[in-house]
Amino acid sequence: MSKHDASEWHEFNRETIEALTEDGSDLSLPHTIEHHFASSDFDALEKAAVDAFKAGFEVSDAEELVLDDGGTVFCFDAAVEKKLDLDVFNADSDKLIAIADKHNVFYDGWGTYFIGEGAIERDEIDEDDYDFDDDDEY
Repeated sequence: MSKHDASEWHEFNRETIEALTEDGSDLSLPHTIEHHFASSDFDALEKAAVDAFKAGFEVSDAEELVLDDGGTVFCFDAAVEKKLDLDVFNADSDKLIAIADKHNVFYDGWGTYFIGEGAIERDEIDEDDYDFDDDDEY
C-alpha cells in the first residue's frame, strides 16, 4: 500500500493549476516543473533519482539539509518542461509516487514559476537585495 495518496496529489495538481490560471500564468507556454523528493536514506534517494531520470526527468544533485531537530535529510528535484495540463500532471504524479514508494522515499509534490505578463525576469532582480548563490533559481 502506498504511503502517498494519489487522489490527494491529483487534487493538489488541480488546485495549483487553477491558481496559476487565475493568476494569469500563460498556459500556452511550457513551465519548468520541479517534483520534490526527500529521505534520510541517501542510498534509497539515489536509487529513486536514477528511476526518475529513466522516466524522463532531469534530476538535480542531492542536497543534504540539517533539520531544526538536528536530524539530516537528503533531497533532490526531478524537473521537466510541460504545459499545465491536469491529465499530464496526474500521470506524472502517479509515476513519481510509484518511484517514491518503490524506494521508500518521500514524494513532496511539485512547484513551478509563474510565466506570463507581469512575471519577474532574472535580469529585473536587484541581486544586492538577496543572498543568492550562483546556482539558485529565481
